[in-house]
Amino acid sequence: MTETHTDNRDAGLAAQYEAYPYPERNPQDETRRLLIGSPSHLREIDYWVFGAQRPRSQALRVLVAGCGTGDGAIMLATQLARVPRPAEIICLDRSTKALSIAQARARTRALENIRFVQGSLTELDTLGLGQFDYIDCCGVLHHLPDPTAALQTLERHLAPQGGMGLMVYAPYGRTGVYMLQDALEKLAPLAQPPEERLDVARRIMRTLPATAWLRQNGNFGDQLSAGDAGLYDRLLNPRDRAYTITDFLALLDQAGLEPAALMEPARYDPALFLPDPRLRARLAALPWQARAAIAEDLAGNMATHVAYVVRKHAAPKKPDPLDPDAVPIMREIPGAELAKQMTPDNMLPFHFGTLVTPIPLPPQARGILPLIDGKRTVGELAEILATRGVNAEKFRHVWQESFGILESLNRVLLRAPA
Repeated sequence: MTETHTDNRDAGLAAQYEAYPYPERNPQDETRRLLIGSPSHLREIDYWVFGAQRPRSQALRVLVAGCGTGDGAIMLATQLARVPRPAEIICLDRSTKALSIAQARARTRALENIRFVQGSLTELDTLGLGQFDYIDCCGVLHHLPDPTAALQTLERHLAPQGGMGLMVYAPYGRTGVYMLQDALEKLAPLAQPPEERLDVARRIMRTLPATAWLRQNGNFGDQLSAGDAGLYDRLLNPRDRAYTITDFLALLDQAGLEPAALMEPARYDPALFLPDPRLRARLAALPWQARAAIAEDLAGNMATHVAYVVRKHAAPKKPDPLDPDAVPIMREIPGAELAKQMTPDNMLPFHFGTLVTPIPLPPQARGILPLIDGKRTVGELAEILATRGVNAEKFRHVWQESFGILESLNRVLLRAPA
């Protein structure tokens, strides 16, 4: 790719996000709901980045690098304000239109822990923003001319023992997207104004052949209901690279980083949908990176890779779920509600995107889950179960198995200390 072509694509990307800030959001919706997701959920950061060891009273300094219209920043700022916890969140984006929407959303929620800075993360070294305990870079790297250099820049601004939450696109779950991108680049060249290109895309989608791979892809549903920003970002984005999990891990390695956790960890375990004992024995002999790649190859529906990452060899020590003083906490869904989802044969139907996989749980998990309130310790759970005829040894076995499964599903975590 020539330097001029790169510049043209970058100019097109800048024009896109001024014309159609992404994702499309109405600040008044903040009065009705809070969008929840990964990365940058506070309980996930506490657990996966800091190993449930960093005190909640310790101030958290956050950079949202490429905040767009603010989904991740608004979620995290709201969670921090509700507790409350001391924090400063800096939202960085080069789009004035996107930043104005994020600012309006913050004003609607009366959030005072966010500061907005206009600029590019590729210029981070010149902005004088300092170091950060946590950096969110969600849906940005795959649009940049040099993702490796950008990630290396972010790594330089990471405080000791800090971590990041990243999201990049993945190829197989986006099957059909890149075919349409290629067709639309021919029909609606990048040099045309964004509104003209969008008009062409809408006309294409109205009569897209039933045989088009995008029609078969259940990850996206009705493309015409995605809104102007969603349709443009998916089909007309001037620079859009997808990473297999192997590519993504290589990108992290080049920036001196490694995953503390892939989201959800169980998603990258092909044994979940390969019950054949011989196949499982072969899988067990492989390194985890190869198993993750096999899971992606076989599932076919991963449209993104979400990860919490830290510097190489700096992953936090995982806390002991059997520590009687440890406090389990539900990531989001109340324990009682999760228990209700269990089938009579003690299976938990779990949605990995469009793939539903039955996950076996110990029968006692049905009684333990409603007790998890973010306050009771593991020791207190054991005392309650003892009154129900579950002795200490049995509890340890059941709890260790239950926690291991539910942690891998990112549903039950451990709370950070006060």
